[in-house]
Amino acid sequence: MDELTISVVKTRKDLERFIQFRYDLYRDCPYDAPCLHFDEVNTFSKKKNAAFEFCEADYFIAERGGRVVGRVAAIINRRANERWQREAVRFGWFDFIDDTSVSEALLKTVAQWGRQRGMKEIVGPLGFTDMDPEGMMYYGFDQLGTMATGYNYDYYPRHMEQMQGWQKDNDYVEYKLYVPDQVPEKLVKISEMIKKRYHLGLHRLTRREILFGDIGMKAFDVVNKTFGNLYGYSELSERQKRQYVNMYFPFLHPKFQALVEDQTDPDNPKLVGVGITLPSLSRALQQCKNGRLLPFGWWHVVKALFFYKTEVVDLLLIGVLPEYRAKGANALLFSHLIPTYQQKGFKWGETHVEMETNEKVQSQWAYFDHEQHKRRRCYRKEI
Repeated sequence: MDELTISVVKTRKDLERFIQFRYDLYRDCPYDAPCLHFDEVNTFSKKKNAAFEFCEADYFIAERGGRVVGRVAAIINRRANERWQREAVRFGWFDFIDDTSVSEALLKTVAQWGRQRGMKEIVGPLGFTDMDPEGMMYYGFDQLGTMATGYNYDYYPRHMEQMQGWQKDNDYVEYKLYVPDQVPEKLVKISEMIKKRYHLGLHRLTRREILFGDIGMKAFDVVNKTFGNLYGYSELSERQKRQYVNMYFPFLHPKFQALVEDQTDPDNPKLVGVGITLPSLSRALQQCKNGRLLPFGWWHVVKALFFYKTEVVDLLLIGVLPEYRAKGANALLFSHLIPTYQQKGFKWGETHVEMETNEKVQSQWAYFDHEQHKRRRCYRKEI
């Protein structure tokens, strides 16, 4: 058998091979929703990705006989390490053929890279920040992946369990929320009550605001405050917030967004809750060969976004400030969104990843018929 070699990505050509390996490995997988190529390039660019303000990273390729057989990113998020008092190197974008010698060699490379920089443990899969895919799929291999959360083959966790010293660090769960025929009566009553009692109201978003206003920056302010105490979270910087606004907000349709305001002072309302949702692009992305919109992939994306040729809506960001979550502000989000989902023919929504212990978030799904259909795991090991 040819010798296995691990090399660091140094050139643009190396990076192309690093990115392309994922497309090749999952080419015939009916459940994978591939990322767009230009998004991948921007994510790995040390000039374009704002996370490099506080992150350090290198990318590695495993080869055998001149063929790429695996890849991994080694990342140190110094802001998260400081916030959570850890000395951790992260591994992310971890993909490999079904050969434990490959997966083990890649993780050993990340561990060595981390030790050289003073780290004491290796954790992952994690990206630069919470805006990147998190966790390794552990359950739900027959479920379609999403643009935000990704997919992996069932042999990935088996490899982790066969290697020595690895243990569970955190699990994430995801849910299907079935769109009801009618807005639940309880939801309507709570919404009307909190409007009057707490002076809460909906902000009717316009296309102009999405493209030219500062509403996106305010939405990510809410995200920072909402998720600040969750596992591994590192606060988004101003540059990061602007980057994500420019990356995602042009794709948003006003009808699929819900913003809750505290309108106690009508002249200066305060944004306290956000519901950022998007028609699922998973099937459309499968039509984008090697993650590229040209020559024909763009048409499938347009159909999903603007002609709603999908039965699924992705709940990308649902966040309410803690003090307003206790007042029931989440009810306002869903009482606004459900009629739109009904009108456009969506059958169910897909939640983003949630920590398995986050009962406060999961309690809001009680308004819906729901099903936990996926589970992801982060692992850790002392190095």
